[in-house]
Amino acid sequence: MRPFELTLTEASAALRSGELSATELTGSVLERIEAVDARVGAYVTVTDEAARAAAERADAERAAGRDRGPLHGVPGGLKDLIDVAGLPTTASSRARSGHVASTDAAVTARLRAGGAVLVGKTHTHEFAYGLTTPQSRNAIDQDRVAGGSSGGSAVAVAAGAATFALGTDTGGSIRVPAALNGLVGLKPTYGLLPRSGVTSLSWSLDHVGPITRTVSDAALLLAALAGPDAGDPASLPAGSAGDVLSGGADGDGLRGLRVGVPSTYYFERVDPEVEAAVRAAIARLRDLGAELVEITTLMDRYVHAMHWGLMVPEATAYHEQTLRGSPQSYGPDVRVLLEAGELVSAGDYLRAQRARTLLRRAWAGVYEQVDVVAAPTVPMTAVPVDQHAVHWPDGTVESVSDAYVRLSAPANITGMPALTLPVGRDAAGLPIGMQLMGAPLADATVLRAGRVYEAAHGVRTLPGALVS
Repeated sequence: MRPFELTLTEASAALRSGELSATELTGSVLERIEAVDARVGAYVTVTDEAARAAAERADAERAAGRDRGPLHGVPGGLKDLIDVAGLPTTASSRARSGHVASTDAAVTARLRAGGAVLVGKTHTHEFAYGLTTPQSRNAIDQDRVAGGSSGGSAVAVAAGAATFALGTDTGGSIRVPAALNGLVGLKPTYGLLPRSGVTSLSWSLDHVGPITRTVSDAALLLAALAGPDAGDPASLPAGSAGDVLSGGADGDGLRGLRVGVPSTYYFERVDPEVEAAVRAAIARLRDLGAELVEITTLMDRYVHAMHWGLMVPEATAYHEQTLRGSPQSYGPDVRVLLEAGELVSAGDYLRAQRARTLLRRAWAGVYEQVDVVAAPTVPMTAVPVDQHAVHWPDGTVESVSDAYVRLSAPANITGMPALTLPVGRDAAGLPIGMQLMGAPLADATVLRAGRVYEAAHGVRTLPGALVS
């Protein structure tokens, strides 16, 4: 196996044992970027020289007996909403032309403290306001969408152009591209990972999280990056995440875990191949010892209006000055959404906030019955890049973006943790993801369920078999 194909966990073990150097691993990833990025469009900026220098420092530190932890010497990418001192934060937009970050974002600083090697900044749908990331292409099939808005981050990991990457998730923007590229994506509990130094789309919905090849990789990153941050008003106290690295695939499997299976909404207007794969994965959870409990999720028909009622005015408020001064700086799809936000009244926004409180209470009731909820991550696999609408057999027509966000938005509105992991492929060979959701601060439980499933039935995405 070539170094760029290693998972974060494998790479970390190889570095610590001396089987591999950070210089070799980083060099392999940088060569992979050069070989494939013209086709998949993962990166806005590649920091070749700085990455090689950081890898050399990591090797020197380890040779001197200093071990910074599991990320020490491991190369990763950052979504280009996340500040890195001295580098542009473009948000993949002309509106950010010439912007250079003066300081590191909190998560960047924590990655550096852990000895991680930054290889570049990855593309986002402009200002994270979309679910396809048009600059990037799916790592499995370049005629299909990468998913968004963290499409560049997902494609980089899937193609072997990063060992891990960070993205942001406001309505599914980590989980959607992770699912479409056959990866693991984690949206942690709201406030667990700091957002200071991260360009906002919607401050009450935004989350930072990892995109990786395995659930164990995601847990390593969450453990390394979680913690309070004075620069983020929503930041949670130290220790809120619990021990996310404990309780892996032990002899008890999932015995005693109650898994909720929605009877409505999450399996409505879902492609038959996606439904079949996810239901088969849920049956495997039962075989691993979990108890399956049929649940009914409430207020489902209000989710779309609630999500947009929160996100649209918050996004417009963030961009208000630039939007009025140079609206031509935005792409047409993002500009029309920002302008639409000017029409949302304060009353509508407050009604969305009130509805959010009711939705949180409804989900709290669900988690009195179960420990995690299992469902599809997205209702269909990656669509062709020129497809803009989805026509369902019941006659419903919705935009591709609306379809992709439909099953992921509830976790953003409520702030609950949500993990996607690959559970199969459709007839075209495109990945299918299952979403595991838990009560706020139940990240450790969600990760444990994912790890146990992965150990028994994991579908691993091998970068060398994708873009060649």
